[in-house]
Amino acid sequence: MRAWLDACTGKHIRYATAVARALRARGHEVVLTTREHPDTLALARALGEDFKPVGRYAPGSMVDKLRESVKRELALSRMFSDEARRPDVAICHQSVELCRVAFGLGIPIICTSDTPHAEAVGRLTIPLSDVLVISEALPRAPYEAMGARRIEVFRGVDEVAWIGKPGLTAPEETISWLEELRRPLIVIREEEHGAAYARGKGLMIEVARALRFLGTVIFLPRYGRPPGLPNGVVVPGGFIDGVLLAREADLVIGVGGTLCREAALQGTPALVVPYVGHIHVNDYLAKKGFPIMEVGLEELPAKAREFLGRKEDVKPLLKGLEDPVGLIARLAEELGHQQS
Repeated sequence: MRAWLDACTGKHIRYATAVARALRARGHEVVLTTREHPDTLALARALGEDFKPVGRYAPGSMVDKLRESVKRELALSRMFSDEARRPDVAICHQSVELCRVAFGLGIPIICTSDTPHAEAVGRLTIPLSDVLVISEALPRAPYEAMGARRIEVFRGVDEVAWIGKPGLTAPEETISWLEELRRPLIVIREEEHGAAYARGKGLMIEVARALRFLGTVIFLPRYGRPPGLPNGVVVPGGFIDGVLLAREADLVIGVGGTLCREAALQGTPALVVPYVGHIHVNDYLAKKGFPIMEVGLEELPAKAREFLGRKEDVKPLLKGLEDPVGLIARLAEELGHQQS
C-alpha cells in the first residue's frame, strides 16, 4: 500500500511523521508533502523526515490564500498524474489541497480534526473525506453538519500521537540556550492571526507586557517578531521545538492551541486565554486531571503567579489516553486495500 500524507503546519509535520513511521513499520510506502511555512520545513529536518515542499502558506489576504492554494493543488495533482504511482490512501489534518486533489483523483481520504470552530477549512475538507478521525472530546454535530460521512472516535487528543515518543522531538541540544536564562521561564505563544478564524492580533503582546516581571518571558511569534513587544522579552531566533520548550517551561500561556496541550501533557501548567470560543479538547484534558485551564485576561496575572512552576507528574494520566496513530494506520489499511 502507498499512503500520501500532507502536513500544512508544524503540528501536522509531527502528526504525519508519527503516522508515517507506523505505516512503514507495517511494511507500507509513504509519500510526505508539506508547504513553506514558518513551522514546517525546519521541524521536518529536525525529525529527519523527507517532506517534499509544495507551495507556500499565505497568511495575508483572502485573495492571496486562494491563489496559493490553487497553485498548490495544481502542483500536487501533477505529482500524482501518473496512475501507476498514485497513492492508495491520503491522510491529513484538514489539508484543503490534499482533500481536493485526492478527491479529484479518486483516492480515499482520512482526515483528522480538533477544531470544529474552523468552519472555512471544515467546509473544504470534511465533505470530501471518507473517514473523519476525532477525539471523543469533540461534538459530532458540527462535523455532521459540514457533511462528515463516517466519524471514528478515539479516547484521547491528537497530541498523544507524539508526546513522550522517542524520535518525535528535535535533539536536546537545540534547547541548551535555555540554561542561560533566568528562571522561572514563561512561554507565551502568539495568537494565530493569519487563519480564516482569526480575530486580529496584539492580544498576547499585552499578556507578555503584563507578565514580564514574573520571570523570563519567551515569546513565540507566528510570522516574525511583531512590533510593540516590551523590552526584556526573549524572542528566539531560528527553529524552536515547541514540545521541548513546553517541557522545560515553568508556565505556558496561549489561546488554547497545540502548545498548551503539549505543555499540559508533559506536566507543565498551561493557561488558556479565550480567543476562538469553546475548546472541547482542553476541557477534556482538564477534567482528566492535566494542568490546563481557561483564564480571562483580568485574572491572568493572579493565576500566573498561582500556577507558575507548579509542574506535575502526569505520566500515569498520559498512559490512560489512547494514541490515535494505531486507529489511523488501521483505517489506512482498510481504505487502501479497497483500492488495490
